[in-house]
Amino acid sequence: MKHFFYFQLFCLWLGSLGAKAQDEDLFKLMDNNQKPTVDYTTATFKSTRIINGHSVENMAAKHLDFRISHRFGRLNSGADNLWGLDEAHIRLGLEYGISNRLMVGLGRSSQDKEIDAFAKFKLLRQSTGAKKMPLSVSLVGGAVLTTKPQDQFFPAPVGDYPFSNRLFYIAQVLVARKFGERLSLQLSPTFIRRNVVATPDDPFNVFSLGVGGRIKLSKRISFNVDYFYVFSDQVLKTRNNSLAVGFDIETGGHVFQLHFTNSLGMNEKMFITETTGSWGQGDIHYGFNISRTFSLAGKK
Repeated sequence: MKHFFYFQLFCLWLGSLGAKAQDEDLFKLMDNNQKPTVDYTTATFKSTRIINGHSVENMAAKHLDFRISHRFGRLNSGADNLWGLDEAHIRLGLEYGISNRLMVGLGRSSQDKEIDAFAKFKLLRQSTGAKKMPLSVSLVGGAVLTTKPQDQFFPAPVGDYPFSNRLFYIAQVLVARKFGERLSLQLSPTFIRRNVVATPDDPFNVFSLGVGGRIKLSKRISFNVDYFYVFSDQVLKTRNNSLAVGFDIETGGHVFQLHFTNSLGMNEKMFITETTGSWGQGDIHYGFNISRTFSLAGKK
């Protein structure tokens, strides 16, 4: 009887070995048949804007973003102006994702009564796995229309004033990389074409290089900075390079951006070519951006 019991244990042990071998063969077969996956990097930035300038992020397909951008007056304007808080400039914007790679936007700025429109296409996406791509690359093309009265437009109109003088064009290449979970950096080479300029010494074509970054401080808060360097002799000597620093605060469907900048304008034509404020002299504007996203895709 005892020998029979040992024989049963021996048979069970052999069976377990066979089952284990079959499982290992099955897992190997599944691994061989499984297609390699591509892991795309997400949330390089938390918004379609770093602060003033575009980021490589797009609106998701069939999602609409309503964006309110606000700039107060200069901090050095003194107590009579409540250090700039008595003065307000605003841009209202709508951004819509046609697909996960293509989005369009439209905005209206109170300063200079300007309307801007743009399209952004995500050319490359940073990824690992089966497809390795070290960078994300997006292309931006846009235009700005000035609608303020002709007698307020520079230079002083003489005779017929063509409509084309009210138009400005912008082209950008956005190149970004996310380094781990906390750090993201971006370069933004930018070209701006102005159909009219203030003086003969002011060039029609302006080239600029933007640099932006994001450092994640917590799950919902990050520190952001963007800076646009305009190459020598591109704009009047009274113009300065745009610098903005601030914080992103994510609250559910909102992204709330608080920042300080020497630029009052809120489209590329204004903050790249028309910034007159100097950080060293206290020409700093407090501002914020509020972003609210709505899904128009409907329920599945």
